Amino acid sequence: MLPIDAAAHSSRWRRRHPVDKAVLGLGLTVLAVSLPPWPGAALVLVTALAVLLGPAGVPAGRLWRAYRVPLGFCVTGALTLLVRVGGPGGFVSWAGGGPLRAGEVLLRTSAASLGVLLFAFTTPMSDLLPRLVRAGVPAPLVDVALVTYRMSFLLLDSVRRVRRAQAARLGHTTRAATWRSLGGLGATAFVRSFDRAARLQSGLAGRGYDGTLRVLVPEARVSVRFTALSVALLAALAALTLVLERPLS
Repeated sequence: MLPIDAAAHSSRWRRRHPVDKAVLGLGLTVLAVSLPPWPGAALVLVTALAVLLGPAGVPAGRLWRAYRVPLGFCVTGALTLLVRVGGPGGFVSWAGGGPLRAGEVLLRTSAASLGVLLFAFTTPMSDLLPRLVRAGVPAPLVDVALVTYRMSFLLLDSVRRVRRAQAARLGHTTRAATWRSLGGLGATAFVRSFDRAARLQSGLAGRGYDGTLRVLVPEARVSVRFTALSVALLAALAALTLVLERPLS
């Protein structure tokens, strides 16, 4: 199990309905994208961080390990706005107003990422996917997503076991040995994934699979109070942004 999935299963909000958490987490993401970068996205970033570390109870170290990957993409995308290719300044030159645009993009994307992580750190996929059928998503699509979700963990576990076996046999002592081990790892993972898929199909056929995977979903009700507080928080952030809005420069 990935660390973010383990955190979602042990979250304080695990028993809450996904709709409750979607209103808050995805609402913060929408605000980060739609409001002005300053102070809107900055307020969303601080609010999402406070909720994650406070009421949601996500450990700071685990949050950073998950957040640093999308943050790296945010920084990379913002850095490209600092330069301009072609023009009177040469093949590559500093873009006019580049730092301002880079700061705005970095604020928007980093705040939006925290909103998505708020939903991901509190909502296991096993609680979300089966409920999508009730929301009108075709059942075959949900079944494919469930199987893919399960198979991904099995594949990662197989890769981890093969890497451990290769390391125990000194398969990473030299660069050449590392490349040979990497090739063997890819081949083994490819073969095992097809083997597991075939066994899964045989197991489903033996259990009378009729085109729908039936799973138990934990009982949960949409909390009117939690949803109302989330909407009030989102509205307060939007109103505060309009009041404090000032040029970033």
